[in-house]
Order: sequence, then structure tokens, then C-alpha cells
Amino acid sequence: MSQKLYGSDVIVEMLGRLGIQYAALNPGASFRGIHDSLVNFAKNQRPHIIQCLHEEISVALAHGYAKAAGKPMAALLHDIVGLQHASMAVFNAWCDRAPILLLGGGGPMDLTKRRPWIDWIHTAQVQGALVRDYVKWDDQPVGLASVPESLLRADRVARTDPPGPVYVCFDADLQEEEIGEMPPLPDPARYAPPEPPVPPEDRLEELAAWLVDAEFPVIVAEYAGRNPETVPALADLAESLGAPVLDHPSRFNFPSTHPMDFTGAAAEVLPQADVLLALDVPDLYRVLTVQDKTTRESVFRLPAGCRIAQISMFDLSIRSWASDYNRLPPVDLPLAGSTALALPRLVSSVRGQLEKRADRRRTAEERRERLQKRRLELREEWKREAQACWNSKPISLARLAGELWKFLQREDWVLVNGTLFGWERKMWDFTSPDQYLGQSGGAGLGYGMGAALGAALAHQGSSRLCLNLQADGDLLYTPSALWTAAHHRIPLLTVVVNNGTYYNSEEHALVLARHRGRPEENAGIGTRLDEPPIHFARLAESYCLAGFGPVEDPDELSPVLERAIQMVKRDKTFVLVDVLTQPR
Repeated sequence: MSQKLYGSDVIVEMLGRLGIQYAALNPGASFRGIHDSLVNFAKNQRPHIIQCLHEEISVALAHGYAKAAGKPMAALLHDIVGLQHASMAVFNAWCDRAPILLLGGGGPMDLTKRRPWIDWIHTAQVQGALVRDYVKWDDQPVGLASVPESLLRADRVARTDPPGPVYVCFDADLQEEEIGEMPPLPDPARYAPPEPPVPPEDRLEELAAWLVDAEFPVIVAEYAGRNPETVPALADLAESLGAPVLDHPSRFNFPSTHPMDFTGAAAEVLPQADVLLALDVPDLYRVLTVQDKTTRESVFRLPAGCRIAQISMFDLSIRSWASDYNRLPPVDLPLAGSTALALPRLVSSVRGQLEKRADRRRTAEERRERLQKRRLELREEWKREAQACWNSKPISLARLAGELWKFLQREDWVLVNGTLFGWERKMWDFTSPDQYLGQSGGAGLGYGMGAALGAALAHQGSSRLCLNLQADGDLLYTPSALWTAAHHRIPLLTVVVNNGTYYNSEEHALVLARHRGRPEENAGIGTRLDEPPIHFARLAESYCLAGFGPVEDPDELSPVLERAIQMVKRDKTFVLVDVLTQPR
């Protein structure tokens, strides 16, 4: 092989030094130089190519990987067209605070080197402008000497709290420029992200006093668990105060087995609160209100006089274009800082104040005992609710959750994508921060399968059972992700939660039909996926993957799931189970 070096070799060498293990891509001519360097210069080892058939899958895969591995993955995007294909997935990652290194090819910017037509329509004046409003930073370095610093900054910005996607575009000429030798490259260890700030000690002391003096403090957490060390600290805080915790599903924040876990019971605990502490909650207004689906009006759940405190870094990542910063709620004590660093100090302060005040310590103990009893009652209520629909057809989400738990409780498992509208939380024991990776962030369909594969890729080689609760409509956006699963032999159990409709839209249609006095039976027109029904097991088989179903009889669910799980574990492979379910 020729010993000559090129600009793209420098790019790939820097990616390897930054610890980028994988690069997802759908091939494109605009980054042919980088592609060649990945294959021939880096020997497809570091980074290793993960081939996808759509840029949206590439970015979703990197999104899921980042959440599972806790570090960025690269996704390569073919000039303007690939970037436009990927844009929804980029927005998901932006809303979900996921660090991804997005790398584009473009140009040639030198118009004398552009091929007629194709290079012209695929060249932009600063390509990053297309996604600038929903990435943390973008760059288009001019000259090879600027490449190392551009990549160092991209990696640093992506990982700096709050994290997020970044985009760097490399001109085709820069990639294909021949160089004499590899230039001296900087040590990435000297360009690490800065430590996030901690709220001032006196403000944490003030917050601790609020919580200790409260008659019914309530804690809400959403993204705090993206730093796993926050979970035990939050458990200590809840235990010390006897405070109920509501875990919102963007990340795992609190064990479902903890006596103070009241996730799913917000309507009961919020109206009792006199102090509410929000931890990394980007949409606090949604947490504190209940919405009327017909009128779109919101009513506060908190009683008058309830004081609100918040610890978060998310005010530092606001952009103007998309309103993902959400409604501005009143906050009496807003603290900017890392929840991972602030919580242990807050716990220490709370315990110190409780030690000095026997009356407040007794109040916390009595509240803790009372809430423990109420939590047991809630669990019994949920069991009765599940039993009431256990034999329903289509299969109830409670039955699906229960049948899955029979097998999951024997495994080291992780839910890499999807939910069962709360039934998984009610019926499974979530005990570790890495057992649940959250949702898409931007609610963009097409996220699930790619993200699930990315998370499973991060666990490849381990004994963990990765589970994807895959919505049927979401899978139809990116079905070719199944080819990537087969090609790279990624072990993953995918259960298609098949309700045969885009139910969110059908539900909206039902709400309007009732409000306007129009036929409810028309709600399925334009939303149902049943004429003809989609056979997801055959879809999997068309990609040379194992597929089971559709499972219609609830009594057949257990043996099918058992067989599928055995196949995933034994053969280290991808298996899909299509389950016909109720919408909610």
C-alpha cells in the first residue's frame, strides 16, 4: 500500500486519539477521503465503521451509544443532503443533551474544482448553518493546520455540561490534500472539558433549611441521572427527609424499589407539597401542571404558597430558534450548577441540620413511615389494575410488562429504548442508573431502532440483555436499521409494541371529535396501520434476522418471549417479537 499521507489521515488520526471508537455512516462522496482513511489508514479499527442505510439512523445510533457509553461517538454525514436527512435525529440529540461528534463532508469550496451540477447543488456557504440552531457548536476549518484544534474543541464542547451534539464540516479538497508526513498532534488529555460549577455553599445551606422546615417536601428529577453518581445521593436525600421522589422518564434518576419512589403518583403528592425541589428538569411547567387536551389550558397542581427550588445547568444551553426551553415557571430559589456535585453537599447540609433539630428529625421520620405505607398501598392498587386487564385482547401493556419481568428479573438487563406508558416502572425493579436510557428528547419519530442499536453496540461483548420496547410507527420511519443490526451482528431483543396505529394522533382525533360532536369512529382515518396490517416479524426475516409473531393471545406471550431471550443470549444475535397490544 502507498505510504503517502493525506489530510483525511490527519482527521482520522485525531479521532482515534480522542478515543472515538465507532463512526456510523451512510457512504457519501463528500467524505470519501475520510472514508478511505477509516478503512485503509486506521484499518477500520479506531474508529470502526458502523454502516447504516440512512443518516437519521447513523445519528440516532450515535445518540443511543452516547447515553449507554457515557462518551461521544462519531456520525458522518454526506454534505447538504445527508445533513438534511439527519436533521431530525440531530434535533433529538440536542433536546436530549446527548454528546455526538457529527462530521460532514462538503465542497469543494474552490469552485474551479467542482464537478458540474452535482458538486454545485451539494455545496453550501458554511454548511453548519443548516443545524446551527440545534447543535452546541459548529465549524468548517480552513486549512489542514486548523483541523486538530477544531476536533479538540468539538469534543470538548460536546462533553461540557450540559452536553450535546456538535458539527464539523471538512472540505473535500482539505480531505484529499497530500501531505509529506503526519504533523505533530496535540495531546487530547490537555484539552479536557472544564469541571461544571457548584451552587454557592450558602445557597445550598438555605435550600437545606427549606427542605428541613417543610411539612411535605417533594423532589422531581429528570436529567440528573445522566451522571450516575447523582442517584445514590438523591436516594440519601429522600431517605433523610422522608420526601417522595417523582422520576421523570428522560433518564434513570431514582430506584423504583426505594420506599420514597412515588413515580406515577404525581397527582397525589404534588398538591400536598409546601417545598418542591427540581433537579435538571428542563420543562418544569409540565411537571407542575395538568393539561386539558381539548382546550390546551394548564392548571397548577401545586398549592398556593408552595416554594420552588431548582438546581440545573440547562439555562446555559438556551437557543432562540426552537422553543425547547419550554414555558418559564416561577422559581423561588434558582441554583445554577451540577446536580452531581451539588447533591452530596446538600445531603450533608440536610443531615447536619436534622442532627441539631430533634423536632424536625421526628417530623421527617414520621413522614417517611407514613409514605412507606402509602407506597405499599399504591403498589397493591397497581397490581389489581394489572390483574383486571391481564387476559385482555389485544394484549394489555400491563400483561406485556408482567410477562417480560418474569424473565428480566433473572438477567442483567438494560432498557435501551421505549416504555409501556409507565407499566414497566410499576412492575419492574429499576435499581441501577444504567438500566434505563430515556427517550428521544425531541419526540421525533425514527429514533427508537437506531438508538437501541447504538446502546446495544456499547454493551456488545458483555453479558447484558439489551431490551428495546419498539413502537410500531416509530420503526416504520427507519426500518432499514434492521440491516445494520444484521450486518454488525448486534445482540438485541426488540419487542414491537404494536397497537396498529399512530395512537397519539388518533387520540387527538378522538378528543376533537368528542368536543365538536363529530363521529368518533372516524378517528382512525389517516392514523391506523391496519389495512393492511404490517407483519414486523416478516420484515425482520427479510433482513435475515429472527422474527416472532404477531403474538395475539396473551397466554402465548410467555413462551415466545422465553424462546426469543434464549436466542439473543445463546447466539448473540438480534431477535424481534411482534406483540399486538392495546394503545395504553
